[in-house]
Amino acid sequence: MTEVTAAKPAAKAGGAFLTERVTWVQHWTDSLFSFRTTRDASLRFESGQFVMVGLMTEEGRPLVRAYSIASPSWAEYLEFYSIKVADGPLTSRLQKIQVGDEVLVGRKPTGTLVLDGLKPGKRLYMLGTGTGLAPWLALARDPEVYERFDEVIVTHTVRQVADLNYRQMLEQDLANDPDLGELIGPKLRYYPTVTREPFKTQGRITDLITSGKLFTDLGVPPFDPAVDRFMMCGGPSVLADLKQIMLDRGYVEGSIAKPGEFVLERAFVET
Repeated sequence: MTEVTAAKPAAKAGGAFLTERVTWVQHWTDSLFSFRTTRDASLRFESGQFVMVGLMTEEGRPLVRAYSIASPSWAEYLEFYSIKVADGPLTSRLQKIQVGDEVLVGRKPTGTLVLDGLKPGKRLYMLGTGTGLAPWLALARDPEVYERFDEVIVTHTVRQVADLNYRQMLEQDLANDPDLGELIGPKLRYYPTVTREPFKTQGRITDLITSGKLFTDLGVPPFDPAVDRFMMCGGPSVLADLKQIMLDRGYVEGSIAKPGEFVLERAFVET
């Protein structure tokens, strides 16, 4: 993927939002796309957090939704991964953005998918469905993740094989990255699954966990609260199921105020 840099920086908005300029757009499928923007020097965030992103309406009001930042905290740009909804108030317009257009980005990143919400452990699972992959794209490129964990497993469950966006980056590119590859390569594992088409690994991530196939495929032991830690992001139904799986196995949900064995993100763009 090649980044296209805009010629002029965006004017900066006041109030709760920054105005950033689009520098790159990638349409993966009829229902998924990614885009990058400039990043104001004042914006600070931790990999895994989200911000409000959107556009100004014709009436001059901001129309925004929560988006996980898909770029790591050290990147000089911001990247976002989005669905397209034909009649969605925001994404019906956002999917039409082009390089040079302006978008609104909130000044106050937040979210629970941060390392400090977890107790120390040996193995970190990032369980994501659909565009719930976005925070893992940031965390998988953050050196601190690999300093804290011996093994990092990114799962991505989608409906169609074409929805496995960023697959090459997670399977190959990061391990060969000239700056991060030596750190990432020995520790990062990527586990894609597809639910509605033939694929080497088929099924919902919840079913693959409960059946034990996940552990067989990866050659790892069953979940152990003493060593395994979890981050989860996706649709409301799968998050509810994943959370119950964790609770049934004795895991405790964490937060920055009180770290635990798993954290999940409820902010999920559907429109």
